Amino acid sequence: MTIRVCAVQYKLEDISQFEQFAAQASHYVRNASEYDAQFVLFPEFFTTQLLSVPDGQGNPLGIERLPEFTPRYLALFQGLARQYGMHIVGGTHVVDAGGGKRQNAAHLFYPDGRIAVQPKLHLTPTEVEAWDMTPGESLDVFETEFGTIAMLTCYDIEFPEIVRMAKAKGADIVFCPSCTDDRHGFYRVRYCCHARAVENQVYVVTTGTVGSLRRVDFMRANFGQAAILSPNDIPFPPAGIVAEGVINDDMLVVADLDLQLLEKVRAAGSVTTWRDRRTDLYPDWS
Repeated sequence: MTIRVCAVQYKLEDISQFEQFAAQASHYVRNASEYDAQFVLFPEFFTTQLLSVPDGQGNPLGIERLPEFTPRYLALFQGLARQYGMHIVGGTHVVDAGGGKRQNAAHLFYPDGRIAVQPKLHLTPTEVEAWDMTPGESLDVFETEFGTIAMLTCYDIEFPEIVRMAKAKGADIVFCPSCTDDRHGFYRVRYCCHARAVENQVYVVTTGTVGSLRRVDFMRANFGQAAILSPNDIPFPPAGIVAEGVINDDMLVVADLDLQLLEKVRAAGSVTTWRDRRTDLYPDWS
């Protein structure tokens, strides 16, 4: 089976009302539909753009206000997924986790209106210390008509064990929404995406925010690039890069993923990293 995926290099810029955010998100989805994409990926923390909407005194909003937009965020992307008949990984959005805590959660919007959620499992110091977030407690994979996927956000991809768990649960594609503010953070995520694709013989689709929110703390700088990555083996591009964007540009990146090729290289590739793991020497995913 071949599926077409699209990753959005979402350009952050200050806005004054929710409708501007909705119009920008709708533009990207509409554009992806013109390429007949079946999955669209938005970046981590792209909804922080809503924090630039001024309060009654003209000041930007604090992170504690972002969950207030959750109903409109859900309705927007649920409607877009239905309208265009596609699966949308709506980046991540900060949600109320109860008990005064917040979570950074990836959302999958199905064309039939269903919504699946995967909270980020590994949090950066900024998320914990500045934004008072709490991590998710379990990993899920998600069944679609095109196969099984996982959603692992940014820092999550830097932990090999969690991606191995996703593969063991059946995921062939890992969607990795990301948000990094400099080259160091960007390349940490990017190199780990490549490593996870090689180790587990899966596709990894990643993207990050670009642009700047001049009024929002910790979102004033963004360094991002979308990439659609494969295992490094003969049926795939030599560098394992199926497609990638132009760094820090506002754009979409589109590619076709052949899931049957994954089965072929797992069974008889130049290397068979998934099959050859040494569970007698180190614990398996369970």
